[in-house]
Amino acid sequence: MLRWTCCLCTVGQAFHTLPEGPTVYGITSLAGEIYLLRNKERDQVEVYDVINCRLQRCLTVSNCKVIMDMTSCEHNHCVYISDHGIECIHRLGVQGAATRWAVNDKPSGLSLNATHNVLVVCPRVRKIKEFSSQGKLLRELTLPGEAVQPWHAIQLTNGQFVVCHGKHDDPLNRVCISADGRHIVHSHGGQPGSDTGQYDVPFHLAVDNNEFVFVADRRNRRVTLLSPTVHYVRQVVLSDKLKWRPSRLYLDIQNRLLYVTDNDDKDTIGRVVVFSV
Repeated sequence: MLRWTCCLCTVGQAFHTLPEGPTVYGITSLAGEIYLLRNKERDQVEVYDVINCRLQRCLTVSNCKVIMDMTSCEHNHCVYISDHGIECIHRLGVQGAATRWAVNDKPSGLSLNATHNVLVVCPRVRKIKEFSSQGKLLRELTLPGEAVQPWHAIQLTNGQFVVCHGKHDDPLNRVCISADGRHIVHSHGGQPGSDTGQYDVPFHLAVDNNEFVFVADRRNRRVTLLSPTVHYVRQVVLSDKLKWRPSRLYLDIQNRLLYVTDNDDKDTIGRVVVFSV
């Protein structure tokens, strides 16, 4: 397995751009292909060749309402899509076969842990819900009251969670590490702002094999790199490399590529910019 030390990375260089179209709400890879989730009535999932970024096929998620994020599972050969509108997770196979299960809260960011379970962040109730691949609720973790409006969470190899939280008008916009979902042991950020130690809607995360953390800082139009204890390292994507605002991230560790969704302010049009990092 490739072990890659991100602290040696320089500012990312734009490598490729996937085409503009309806807003992009998720980006991931599965079985050597790139899966892109757009806000459309049908053909929401566009599948691209990972080498040439050419469109291969489209998959439709039936009866979806307000899609929010997407992640993938190589072990179960499927992608998962969060649906804020009908409070569910859609599970979509590589050939398009779909099932879904209820979350019973409005879901936002998605990730997988080491046991292939799905971690679902529910911002309004400050919860991380862990589901099996078939949708069985395994546990719920309630984040502390200071973690208002959590967007995305990833479980680290030591069992801790890295979480990003905060809207523009919230008192705290931060990236935190919580040992158990209830207590914060490390944090980066504070009041919303544009300095290097601040965020303005830190919306989505990616973590490499050495647990360096990439943060999509939406309103500041940048991607920040943090150490495994969430200390500032550098900006890896600057605002002049984006047309609009970054919203979701996917890190291809093997090929050292960072996929960044780039959506306009009104969430009507978007694209994906691929950076060599």
